[in-house]
Amino acid sequence: MDPARLAELRRGYADGGLSETDLAADPFTQFARWLADAVAAGVTEPNAMVLGTVAPDGQPTARTTLLKAVDAGGFVFFTSYASPKARDLSADPRASLVFPWYDIERQVVVLGDVARVERPQTELYFRSRPHGSQIGAWASRQSEVVSGRSVVDQRFAELAARWPGEVPVPDFWGGFRLQPRSVEFWQGRPSRLHDRLRYVRDSPADRWRVERVSP
Repeated sequence: MDPARLAELRRGYADGGLSETDLAADPFTQFARWLADAVAAGVTEPNAMVLGTVAPDGQPTARTTLLKAVDAGGFVFFTSYASPKARDLSADPRASLVFPWYDIERQVVVLGDVARVERPQTELYFRSRPHGSQIGAWASRQSEVVSGRSVVDQRFAELAARWPGEVPVPDFWGGFRLQPRSVEFWQGRPSRLHDRLRYVRDSPADRWRVERVSP
């Protein structure tokens, strides 16, 4: 693409605004409202989120993963504990999440600290997954360099033949919960004067306060 054309790509935001009076008392209730709006609007993969971590050598990394649970304790996702993101989180539990709901001109940014979920929650979720996804958790050695697609396909076929029925829960796979320190709700507005309202957890009172952030 011509660099000039790339620089000219822009979209005006005019679907609505966000005021302090619109917000729920806590970020989890507000997030549930916006997630429901994203689902109702037909947003592709509304539970997709960009997870940001920092490696021990200081290299930041971001990738898309899927939110699988959210409650007053935080935002839950699952992965291999041998994956780069899991190794990053073991070394530095601080992380960020971004929910990019472009179609409805909204974004949610979460900052907080991550810890593993208890094993019973991992086992309960794993057993709810489709059989192919269960096999995939065993077959995929996340981010390992392979010589070709056939390596992954062969591993999957061998494991599927071994476990045509119930699949055991891998001991190297499980959930993480990000407990937020702040949750920002971003609503697109005209002239790039977007609304940004951020919940911040006050300690030691453990209460949420809301602050408006300049666009």
